[in-house]
Amino acid sequence: EASISHIIRGEDHVTNTGVQIEIFEALGVVAPRFAHLPLLIGADGEGLSKRLGSLGVAAIKEEGVEPIAMLSHLGKLGTSDAVEARPDLATLAQEFSFDKIGRAPARFDLEELKRVNASVIHALSYEQVAQRLASIDADLGETFWNAVRANLHAVHEAKIWADIVTGPITPVIEDDAFAAAALSVLPVGPYDGESWKAFTEAVKTKTGAKGKSLFMPLRLALTGMAHGPEMAAFFMLIGEAKARDRLGGKG
Repeated sequence: EASISHIIRGEDHVTNTGVQIEIFEALGVVAPRFAHLPLLIGADGEGLSKRLGSLGVAAIKEEGVEPIAMLSHLGKLGTSDAVEARPDLATLAQEFSFDKIGRAPARFDLEELKRVNASVIHALSYEQVAQRLASIDADLGETFWNAVRANLHAVHEAKIWADIVTGPITPVIEDDAFAAAALSVLPVGPYDGESWKAFTEAVKTKTGAKGKSLFMPLRLALTGMAHGPEMAAFFMLIGEAKARDRLGGKG
């Protein structure tokens, strides 16, 4: 016959537990074992409220938080373990112990959750996300995913970078002479993983630019962004035709 062996709930129920144990005993049954967890508070130290829609499951899912990131975050809050992503529920269950749970309120911090989520995203393989990328028209293959995933906080952000690869974009060219010089030494495609290095060396020789003065104008012209994935892979994905247009000020 099935029975409830353990009851685990918030510490705000501690005062109820003694009475409820007495009720079980009065009924002539063995009382379940009780455990009480510290209550959650927000990043500001205030208690959480059901009225905060931004902390609802639907809103957090909309932000692109992976299920295992949320479970890892909740599973480690208020414990002596580091709040870091775990690969699966089995690992979380294996590591669980009431001895690790502290008495102080556990702080639920959305920024910390986003950090945990980012670490989950960065570890996802192409096979794990291929269908999801296809559903948002961002499946440009394994090379693309491996190039962009370290810059993502959610899988759906890959669409931003897919659109930059496929275009059109608005190139940012702050120095026409530099862009023209780079265009004059643009290598003939197709490109591979070594093409970016060869291109930047040629631009360096042509213009004398180096460091940020070399790489930033090229990134801005080729992607329209001042930050992003490593350009070696991105340059290969963009290809010669688009690189030529973008250095020439076209999208």
